[in-house]
Amino acid sequence: MKKKYIYRFNPHTLSYEKVEATLMDRLKKISSTVLLGVVLGVIFAVVAFNVFDSPKERMLEGDVAQYRRALAQLNQSVARCNKVLADLEDRDSAVYRTIFGAAPVKESKRQPVAQDYSKLEGRASSRMIIDTKLRIDSLEQRLYAQSVSLDEIFKMAGTKEQRMKTMPAIMPVKKNQCKIVSGYGMRYHPILHYRRMHTGIDLTAACGTPVYATGDGVVKVAGRGANMGGYGVAVVINHGFGFQTLYGHLLEVKVAQGQRVKRGDVIGLVGRSGLSSGYHLHYEVIQNGNKVNPVYFFFNDLSPEEYDEVLEAAMFENQCLS
Repeated sequence: MKKKYIYRFNPHTLSYEKVEATLMDRLKKISSTVLLGVVLGVIFAVVAFNVFDSPKERMLEGDVAQYRRALAQLNQSVARCNKVLADLEDRDSAVYRTIFGAAPVKESKRQPVAQDYSKLEGRASSRMIIDTKLRIDSLEQRLYAQSVSLDEIFKMAGTKEQRMKTMPAIMPVKKNQCKIVSGYGMRYHPILHYRRMHTGIDLTAACGTPVYATGDGVVKVAGRGANMGGYGVAVVINHGFGFQTLYGHLLEVKVAQGQRVKRGDVIGLVGRSGLSSGYHLHYEVIQNGNKVNPVYFFFNDLSPEEYDEVLEAAMFENQCLS
């Protein structure tokens, strides 16, 4: 086997001398070469890992980019669906339910049910995923509420004819026998001497003028009923479908409690009983437990011009009669 030689520096002669390499010298040389290769390999691996993407990483990055685009498109679709649904909700409240005199859907029923999204946290894209999930959950809840509302409207449509008969839709005193002197809203009370909410309208008429039921229903109160207070002799009719009407300060009643009446039936005579400063009828419409402006229901026996006049007269703020 051919001998291996190495060169060593001799400090005495200040020159390199050729000597035979030992086994230890060879191991040191091999170890140095291997160590240098390992160091260079590690450096190259670190640089390659941080600067260059592997084929698998490039494939995963492509998938993530595609998912992000799909998620963005999904959010755009949800936004479009929300706009269409918002239009349906507006129609539901402003048109469909108004036609049948029904209360609008409560906003709380359209709010999403609180859910736990903690399982979706802890990722770089968690915020985007949670926001999208929240939008979809909200859309689902609103769609469900709208579906329930349309089911209710469908049922109402089946009773439309009966509803139209029972809804208070005429003036309680013939239009040529009365005059609106005080409308719905804040008014000065002539006896109590302070401004307070006037929850109906006052129609002046001669003593004994007939008062008519404004819709079909059942007489709930006839006379000086309990809790009538300053209304004096009064009649309250339950029309069903959430409607009631009150006729106050009567001279006398022409119906009995529990009696079924039809629109146009005489139920009493104009008087001035209770807290009243003159002969008139105090008329109220109660819808779903709330007292509303009665003039909005005078559409059955007034022309558009007459209705505008009545509405203008009712809006004028003055002193009420009761």
